[in-house]
Amino acid sequence: MANASVNRALVDWSGHEGLPRFDLVKDEDFAPAFEVALASHEAEIDAIANNPEAPSFENTVVALEIAGDELSRVSSLFWGKAGAHTNETIQALEREIAPKMSRHYSKIGTNAALFGRIDALWEKRAELGLTLEQERVLERHWKGFVKSGAKLEKPEQDRLSSIGEKLAGLSAQFGQNVLGDEKEWSLKLTDEAELEGLPDFLRDAMAAAARDRGEADGYMVTLSRSIIEPFLTFSARRDLREQAFKAWVARGENGGARDNVAIVRETLALRAEKAKLLGYENFAALKLDNTMAKTADNVNDLLHKVWDKARSKALEEEASLGKLVAEEGKNHPVMPWDWRYYAEKLRERTFSFSESELKPYLQLEKVIEACFDVAKRLFGVTLAELKGIAAYHPDVRVFELRDESGALKALFLGDYFARSSKRSGAWMSSFQSQHKLPLKNGAKGELPIIYNVCNFAKPAEGKPALLSLDDARTLFHEFGHALHGMLSDVTYPSVSGTGVSRDFVELPSQLYEHWLTVPEILEKYAVHYETGKPMPKELLDKVLAARTFNAGFATVEFTASALVDMAFHTRAPSDDPMAVQAEVLSELKMPASLVMRHATPHFQHVFSGEGYAAGYYSYMWSEVLDADAFSAFEEVGNPFDPVMARKLKNNVYSVGGSIDPEVTYKAFRGKLPDPTAMLKKKGLAMVAELSGGDA
Repeated sequence: MANASVNRALVDWSGHEGLPRFDLVKDEDFAPAFEVALASHEAEIDAIANNPEAPSFENTVVALEIAGDELSRVSSLFWGKAGAHTNETIQALEREIAPKMSRHYSKIGTNAALFGRIDALWEKRAELGLTLEQERVLERHWKGFVKSGAKLEKPEQDRLSSIGEKLAGLSAQFGQNVLGDEKEWSLKLTDEAELEGLPDFLRDAMAAAARDRGEADGYMVTLSRSIIEPFLTFSARRDLREQAFKAWVARGENGGARDNVAIVRETLALRAEKAKLLGYENFAALKLDNTMAKTADNVNDLLHKVWDKARSKALEEEASLGKLVAEEGKNHPVMPWDWRYYAEKLRERTFSFSESELKPYLQLEKVIEACFDVAKRLFGVTLAELKGIAAYHPDVRVFELRDESGALKALFLGDYFARSSKRSGAWMSSFQSQHKLPLKNGAKGELPIIYNVCNFAKPAEGKPALLSLDDARTLFHEFGHALHGMLSDVTYPSVSGTGVSRDFVELPSQLYEHWLTVPEILEKYAVHYETGKPMPKELLDKVLAARTFNAGFATVEFTASALVDMAFHTRAPSDDPMAVQAEVLSELKMPASLVMRHATPHFQHVFSGEGYAAGYYSYMWSEVLDADAFSAFEEVGNPFDPVMARKLKNNVYSVGGSIDPEVTYKAFRGKLPDPTAMLKKKGLAMVAELSGGDA
């Protein structure tokens, strides 16, 4: 990339320990850098494909593993910003570059000479003396080429490439439309009567949101989950709850230029065509190949087993909430904008505590400390913050992770607060993944540079950020993903960290959530933000006793979304995807008091990228694994048992995709789980009610 038009800061990362110099990068730098990096990568690919030497693992697979380093660097910085701190310049380039990148990788995937070399190695793999990790890497490349159309005739390859380009553009537009709806809608409250029931922490967050949107006074309800959910939980104004809820669930479905229904229709048709071209019955079959679940039938069996129990539980919960409505002298049914409000009242009555009572004990800073302490106790690593280092936004914090010997093992960035330039939700990603290969720039291997993005409400100036219990779980969840990236200890980049099957990738994150509610962690870190006193034991006991409260609601919300996702990708494409959604929910007898956690027009997991398409179920699949995995610690009576922790690190957190997930899970646990522990954890069944069977 020796090109005068390219800002070298995009590819020569000269910051602390190889961190990018975000402060030296401008939005306008990305477009010319992409052009040069794409051309450079193409030249590298041509050199590998046309190498006159006979194909070997080293000159073909290893060469592919390290090719495109500069493109990877430009891409990671760009897509990081597109998700967490976007603007019109970035969004315009995103719409342009997404299909261009798809075209670039389609061309690589259908390079006949290159596939010929990979295919030759695959055919004689048993004779190559490969390590287990090398076998996995070769298999990943070979299957990747096949799924890119390498075995198709030229017309089919061209059509597949065209489909990929179109899907990439639709995906970018889908996510931008949802963000646009979230940014545009707000509800300003100024009168005390409109604030009835809202606790101080929420008023503070809403006041900060109003200032952030340029309002000199008042309070703002926004569609950021960290504001909308507590508003629905505490607002005594049913009319305002209904107004806010309907805006929240209508994201992506408001008509006009940002309506996502047409995007969904076209996306599903193109995905089905892509699957057929590649010889699969449907898109779900294509996506589930090479996962733990393997087939849509296996996925649906698990989802329906849980659905029946969850729906029954939710109907019991709804009846209890209805009694509270009647007690207030009202006769309206429990509607979706009522559920959180009355559930909070029921929790307070049943367990004698409310979310507002709990929140002062869950300071963001203390929950971060708890996350780090658990990592130290389990895996012997320490994290220390580095002050004064510029990241991609002033709110982003930078940390070093070191092992027991003091050796630097990773850099970690935490981006915790909601803002209008950030898409909703929470996620982990990387600027750089761990590996041990020598690079063309002379480096041997790379340090993982991992980041977490959350959307917690930013507090008013001088006040601490206070989290809900769900927020705290989210922070633990995403840090579990981060540890999966930071503890990685593999040779090859393609199997590093979270480079595992989709229905295994959530295991390290969901498992890590369990340690949030380990009593000794809560006792140490759940301290009142004003007094510094620990959470009273009486309140702590109530929190632990209430862990399965409202489980029917939460599980129905999730499982409905997962079943709709599977229906979209197993059934023939429909001209009316919203009718398919309605049909599935009708078949399930979805209670009118509940909605899908992610309605189709804002289901970003599934339509803003293909990562969780026909794969949203994977959270539950991994939950079967994580509940069983934590049981291993419970069985030995110590949540920080050093023997179990070492097995967990060596067989789950550090091996990435270098070993088959079933093999590595059995190496940790000795067996594959059935859903028993997961259903018990959710409070949805007693052990005696359950039948066995592998997950």
